[in-house]
Amino acid sequence: MPSSSQLVEKSEPRVRWLFLDLNSYFASVEQELRPELRNRPVAVVPLMADTTFCIAASYEAKAFKVKTGTQVGEAKRMCPGIELVEARHELYVEYHKKIVAAVESCVPVSTVMSIDEMACSLIGREQPLVAALDLARRIKETIKRDVGSTLCCSVGLAPNRYLAKIASDMEKPDGLVALTRDILKPALQQLELRDLPGVGIRMEKHLHSRGIRTMEQLLALDHEKLSEVWGGVGGEKLYHWLRGEDFNDPKLEHQKSISQSHMLPPEFRTRDGAYAIAHKLLHKAAMRLRAAHLWTTNISLSVKFVVPKEIAKKRHLSGIPQSGWSHGMTVIECQDNQTLVEALCKLWAELPQGDQFQRPFFVGVWLGNLVPDHLHTLSLFSGLEDESRRTRLSTTMDTLNHKYGLDTLFPASMLLAKAAAPTRIAFTSIPDLFE
Repeated sequence: MPSSSQLVEKSEPRVRWLFLDLNSYFASVEQELRPELRNRPVAVVPLMADTTFCIAASYEAKAFKVKTGTQVGEAKRMCPGIELVEARHELYVEYHKKIVAAVESCVPVSTVMSIDEMACSLIGREQPLVAALDLARRIKETIKRDVGSTLCCSVGLAPNRYLAKIASDMEKPDGLVALTRDILKPALQQLELRDLPGVGIRMEKHLHSRGIRTMEQLLALDHEKLSEVWGGVGGEKLYHWLRGEDFNDPKLEHQKSISQSHMLPPEFRTRDGAYAIAHKLLHKAAMRLRAAHLWTTNISLSVKFVVPKEIAKKRHLSGIPQSGWSHGMTVIECQDNQTLVEALCKLWAELPQGDQFQRPFFVGVWLGNLVPDHLHTLSLFSGLEDESRRTRLSTTMDTLNHKYGLDTLFPASMLLAKAAAPTRIAFTSIPDLFE
């Protein structure tokens, strides 16, 4: 017969995931390094110009409705006296590593989701709710003690990673929320559709068009109806996640696209300069592709050009009157630089001519339809030896570039852009590759 303590342990709610979201991360690092900024409204910006946009805001600035994406000039109007700080990405990477180390001193980090988010899978005695809450508090204290007193994080606990992410967003800053099975339905019904990861403006409009406007309506859908309304396998997974099931299909759990883009500095705003930087961006994207053990079957190129105000159909976020062009093509399943550069050359040859296509100011490359290693199929048009040779060459380049710096080995066509297109850190990127 089980003991009373065993019965209590079995009846106690359990969680399987801990999700950590650093609050106003870039701004918090700046406040940690510069005490005079603490308790003051701060915005981190890519450069000191009213036409650019805030890439992070402290909670003191958020109190004035300043947030990521707010134009700097507008932020100054909304929050007189706001402190603008030019981004120092190398420091954010350095602090990211310290934070990961602090968390791992308490529990192993299963997945680094981005520079300010990570997830930890809980096992055994870590799963009972009381133990998980104690662990979360210990992580918070360790970060503040070992990394910085201004670095707050919100932690979510739940039966699966999706719900743990939702829980981490429910109480900010410095929150701690647990979504256990016994409170799951009433807790989720209090949310808005946009509170769900994966529901942006477009998906919200789609759900509205299908008559779904509240979480209560969404949760009332059965398995088949949610799959139909949501579209594809995403609806099936969401059905299980919202009910606390840790539903995962390894064949589907991989990144679906990789992209790199860059606003060209003035000296590179020529067709030759843009072409060279496009090569460098592709070089970076290909390294990320191989690091993630993925293969691509599609490459796209986007270029934006400065045009006179009178013929511009829209303006870039920076205020530049623009005309855009993009095109994509299918390639054999690949991950090597040679195949991808050949495709880029073909795409560039299709770039329109004419006066309005002579002043590029933005370039982006995109790799899509990604396939993981275990689903990769050898091309019928290239033998195993040829593919192996290309892969070995790319892997050797990656090894040397990781060890000695990204510009150690690169295609000759990148010479013009060797010092251009520095690494920028997005909140959705993992900052391990390009330092």
